[in-house]
Amino acid sequence: MVPQIMKYYHSRMKKTLFVNVSLLLGICFQAFSQQNSLPDRGLCAHRGAMTTHPENTVPAFLEAIRVGAQMIEFDVQFSKDSALVIMHDGTVDRTTDGTGKVAEMTLSEIKALDAGSWKEEAFAGTGVPVLQEVMDIMPRNIWLNIHIKGGREVGREVAKLVMATDRGHQAVLAVEEEARLGAQEVYPDILICNMERQSGKWDYVEATVSMQADFIQLRGSVSPEFPAYASKLHAAGVKINYFGTDDAEQIQELWKVGIDFPLVNDIVTAISVGEKLGIPPVIPK
Repeated sequence: MVPQIMKYYHSRMKKTLFVNVSLLLGICFQAFSQQNSLPDRGLCAHRGAMTTHPENTVPAFLEAIRVGAQMIEFDVQFSKDSALVIMHDGTVDRTTDGTGKVAEMTLSEIKALDAGSWKEEAFAGTGVPVLQEVMDIMPRNIWLNIHIKGGREVGREVAKLVMATDRGHQAVLAVEEEARLGAQEVYPDILICNMERQSGKWDYVEATVSMQADFIQLRGSVSPEFPAYASKLHAAGVKINYFGTDDAEQIQELWKVGIDFPLVNDIVTAISVGEKLGIPPVIPK
């Protein structure tokens, strides 16, 4: 009798343990999914909060995060020694106190530059970040729109870092053909925003669908064809970015015709436009 009782209780304990572990795993998975859920639409902070802060710098990104941007865009290119530098222009002249081509300067030379005082004295001493530094501060529940300024090798290295930092669920590489091929050599399923615009019209839309890209970036005047573009792209599972505007009425119009993420320079002001239309700022996680 005793062995039977012991066997019964042992069986009950195993079942209870299994149920408790299953519940715990379910809760953890649900929490992880919620933490990493990404916005369906919203606003993209172009080079961070670049109207109020020095573009493509950590302070600009932190401000965009603070106000609740749904997506943040930034530019990546190689230094002379193949560091992944965050800068839009081919030279450092406009946004630092230095001169010269980014591709002809080492990382240590670029790091010695002041990338903030040109914007405002309060930002004096702000440095030029590298991609790893930017990834370190980014929330996991917003889109990262990484515009690659370069070809196949830059695409490879950015893709490697995206996967090494476990950002594959949110990092979208805005690329032309060579950078796309390089990135997909590293990770075939990496998220891609097609920037190979061709005429920028139906050929661009069709090519984006054909390559099974995840995003496209439209630009220019909002033509009567935009709703048809959006219908075709959304049916193929392609999200749509648009460059770019800070005009509140145009932002609203872009959402109406099917654009998912307008790129804005003044994210601090634009985020209130979204709130009025029921698009809440992201609480960063």
